[in-house]
Amino acid sequence: MVASMPEQSTPQQNHLLASIPVEIFARLAPHLEPVDMPLGEVVYESGGKLHHVYFPTTAIVSLHYVMENGASAEIAGVGNEGVVGISLFMGGDTTPSRATVQTAGCGFRLKERLMMEEFNRAGPMMRLMLRYTQALITQMSQTAVCNRHHSMEQQMCRWLLLTLDRLPTQDLIMTQELIASMLGVRREGITETAGELQRAGLIRYRRGHITVLDRAGLETRACECYNVVKKEFRRLLKDA
Repeated sequence: MVASMPEQSTPQQNHLLASIPVEIFARLAPHLEPVDMPLGEVVYESGGKLHHVYFPTTAIVSLHYVMENGASAEIAGVGNEGVVGISLFMGGDTTPSRATVQTAGCGFRLKERLMMEEFNRAGPMMRLMLRYTQALITQMSQTAVCNRHHSMEQQMCRWLLLTLDRLPTQDLIMTQELIASMLGVRREGITETAGELQRAGLIRYRRGHITVLDRAGLETRACECYNVVKKEFRRLLKDA
């Protein structure tokens, strides 16, 4: 998975890495390994030991909780605003969730030892990672509430908006099967909902691609969960 990054891809495309003090970044920069993150790549498995943390730059990673029968649903997403592998510095080597690349792209990874050395200095890096973790917990909590209490259309609008926030484009390479897997619902429900949004002029859907035509329209149809998550990330990472 280690790769040679395109010239335009830099660690500073990840908001957390871009926000750490210069002296800390200088210590870490030589050890940040560029990685390709292809669609469907499993970054870590449920119960597996983590050896790196990952800082996506152009990729988006989906964190899934996997049931005993193999069914799963997304509990959070991580893009250029965050880091994958918080269990390393939160006191555990493993996690019950699975991390899978939802949107192909690139990122950087850092070995466990180096991350922990910096975290245990109890300085700016630790404070930043803890604030990010609180924001991620908010996203997980809001996702659980949304999946229980809001309509399929509201959930899909929330999910599309959070995905758009992590990308420089309005075009998403996204199958209905993948969206159904993320939301933990049947594909038929996604087909119906996507059709309704397309008829309303908010998106254009063709096989494997979604183009957002009216973002403001999506925001009016999304539930409050989208803004709760967005505001909490802004509040906690306003200096990031």
